[in-house]
Amino acid sequence: MDKLVLFNNTTLNELLNKRQGESKFGEHIQTLTSISNIYDQLINLDVSHVIIGLPEDVGVYANYGKPGTSRAWEATLKILLNIQSNEFTKANKVLILGHLDFTEELIKVSELDPNKKKSIAKARKMVSDIDKHVTYIIHQIVSAGKKPIIIGGGHNNAYGNIKGTSLALKKPINVINFDAHSDFRPEEGRHSGNGFSYAYAEGFLNNYFIFGLQRNYTSDKLFKSLKKFKLIKYNMFEDLAVGKELKFKEELERASNHVIDKPFGIELDCDAIENIPSSAMTPSGFSVNKARSYVSYYGKYENARYLHICEAAPTKKTEQQVGKLITYLITDFIEAHES
Repeated sequence: MDKLVLFNNTTLNELLNKRQGESKFGEHIQTLTSISNIYDQLINLDVSHVIIGLPEDVGVYANYGKPGTSRAWEATLKILLNIQSNEFTKANKVLILGHLDFTEELIKVSELDPNKKKSIAKARKMVSDIDKHVTYIIHQIVSAGKKPIIIGGGHNNAYGNIKGTSLALKKPINVINFDAHSDFRPEEGRHSGNGFSYAYAEGFLNNYFIFGLQRNYTSDKLFKSLKKFKLIKYNMFEDLAVGKELKFKEELERASNHVIDKPFGIELDCDAIENIPSSAMTPSGFSVNKARSYVSYYGKYENARYLHICEAAPTKKTEQQVGKLITYLITDFIEAHES
């Protein structure tokens, strides 16, 4: 637990903008006061959702990607805490646990030369270490019967989410992933592009559905590899949004048939959303409202065990936009589950 930094009232008061006559989300959320016995504290709290931040971009760096995903957590808090608290947002059912502090790893990565193979190898070793911390905290939350909402970082953290949940439930889980990429690259050392392939190879991931895979970012070799696995299914973004051979709502249902009969995780990569600042920002992707529909649709199932929103990479200029996006997705998930 040496990486966990609890969210506290000092940070809350710094970020909260109270307004007379209004009741803000941050005024009603719960927090922990002690770093010890997280599981025991969680199991005794009357909350359904636990929000945890993963401010890192080591996994993105290790995949030759563009850094910036470490900033999504703070951008989200600034907006989330200041939305309205009402019968729909259900702040009283939420605990903001805090974040895992990867400052040391981020400093080490900043000193590496991405053009050298040794640097990439070092970064991938760091991702393996990050995996252990993510796995542990997710295991604690799920074991306590709560649903983690994981914010920030690269898609490398899907591995820790899947493994932690699987270990807590003592069985493999299914996953639905809203993504332009499969993140099922070879097991060549851990990075943001192979969290699912590692989880699958190690027996933590069972059925896997990729929602909105894009042709331009999936190699021929990877397409052939995906087709070999009966437990992996996908649809193509181009068939949904360009040629419109497939209907979005019908595909939500088809994908649900592949994952919802067992405990499953909901993954959402912000790279799949059009014009959202991310590690692989795209001019052609799903709309924000389609992303919200996706989260709302799967969030209503009791077997949904977690939500992971990753790869957003805000700048100072775009942090409010990113914070609003992620906040919408968080509250959509909570409302779908609680309604």
